[in-house]
Amino acid sequence: MKLDLNLINNIKVNLSAIERRTSSITKRRSVKKEFQAAWLLKAITLIDLTTLSGDDTFGKLERLCEKARKPISLDLQNHLEVNQDLIKVAAVCVYHHLVSEAKRILPKNIPVAAVSTGFPAGLSSFKTRKLEIIESIKNGADEIDIVINRGFVLQNKWDQLYKEVKDFKLAAKNKHIKAILGVGDLETLRNVAKASMVCMMAGADFIKTSTGKELINANLNNSLVMLRMIRQFYEMTGKKIGFKPAGGISTAKTVVEFLILVKEELGNNWINPKLLRIGASSLLIDIERQLYHYALGRYANKDKLALG
Repeated sequence: MKLDLNLINNIKVNLSAIERRTSSITKRRSVKKEFQAAWLLKAITLIDLTTLSGDDTFGKLERLCEKARKPISLDLQNHLEVNQDLIKVAAVCVYHHLVSEAKRILPKNIPVAAVSTGFPAGLSSFKTRKLEIIESIKNGADEIDIVINRGFVLQNKWDQLYKEVKDFKLAAKNKHIKAILGVGDLETLRNVAKASMVCMMAGADFIKTSTGKELINANLNNSLVMLRMIRQFYEMTGKKIGFKPAGGISTAKTVVEFLILVKEELGNNWINPKLLRIGASSLLIDIERQLYHYALGRYANKDKLALG
């Protein structure tokens, strides 16, 4: 849709109201027993299993892809009586140079997402960033996680942000793009809200909180702001935009809080991989530990868990 600057300039965020709303989730009793197990199994199917470190190698990627195919051990699956064909992660997210190898290893039903456009800072030249999208898709990427230029947000250059994301969307053609806002660098929740809306207007299929490299990554406050913008956009256009919190979500307890927030703000229709992803690397290990404890009444030794 066209950029509506009047709408963008009139977006406001009530910080105290945001904090009251999110604190209501953390103050509630935790989800327990079979209900917790059900939430955690659902969480696995929403994970973009990620490796985005300077020491990424083909060997590390191979282990990650094996974990993506078999997120929990066969022994644990049997104890939980779940169909192993139904439990897989939503996608594997890697740097550009690992895309083709990930495609070779993974089954067709697990997409490969490539971080692109000068990840994580997004400060390469526009030509270079656009070329990264094209090359990643040539190598087999099914989804592209783009990084916006945070400077456009901080300087209120909404027309430039809009054009950038729109051009990236056109370069990606029919592939889904997830626009990474880098919320920790945007200074205010109002900027988070405005950047969310501009990216959706420009054609982003998902809005994503963070690269995972900022000092502040996904939390309930910035996620709530983004979810409210998604809801407003849906009410305006009838189009559902996906949400991806990423960075810092490493425990089963934390991921359940995020899922509850999405359910309460957007409804059950958003709790599926087409509209909700969780960017994480170590989260899956803690989820498996908690499921093992639920199934057998004790925490597992490392040799009882799936390959980490």
